[in-house]
Amino acid sequence: MRMRLERSLRFFGRFPDSVRLLALPSVLAVGVVVFAVNAGATWQPPLGDPDPRDEAAKYCETLMKSLPTEVFGHARTDPDPSPHVATWGSSPRTVLRCGVPRPESLDDIENQRAESPSVDNVTWYMEKDGHGGYRFTCTKRKVFVEVESPAGAYPNFVDPLSLISTPVNSTIPDSFGRLNAGDDDAA
Repeated sequence: MRMRLERSLRFFGRFPDSVRLLALPSVLAVGVVVFAVNAGATWQPPLGDPDPRDEAAKYCETLMKSLPTEVFGHARTDPDPSPHVATWGSSPRTVLRCGVPRPESLDDIENQRAESPSVDNVTWYMEKDGHGGYRFTCTKRKVFVEVESPAGAYPNFVDPLSLISTPVNSTIPDSFGRLNAGDDDAA
């Protein structure tokens, strides 16, 4: 440890006094600027295209056409070039991704038993997103659809599901292959 310190001091000793005197304040100023820029940044859910294939892609295309243009005052602005991702709002944005893989956390038996919200006949598996919001993935459907509801976007984190569930129910068949199936239609 002591040898490293001595080497560092010898290295900086090669520079003129004016450079050595400005080095520490310059490094500190850059650090403060980087911290200030990142401290004000709001976390945004990812926009990665899940790239569904075949039948799943057809269901997703139909869903994307039927999604609302606005969710509680947040206008829809889809990212380009992803045809399977929809967003609402600007900061923080709500993100819907159609054709995502089954959440790995559903392999945990405790998560399978956890209470899940059911909105307009669509069951949603709920997970914390790690940033104060929630990620919902519809289950019991032919295609998994994920909705990120970030912290601070809505008074109630399940609010976007009330406007998204009806299009999901009418375009993505349930596990029995039915569209618009209600709670009373259980087989």
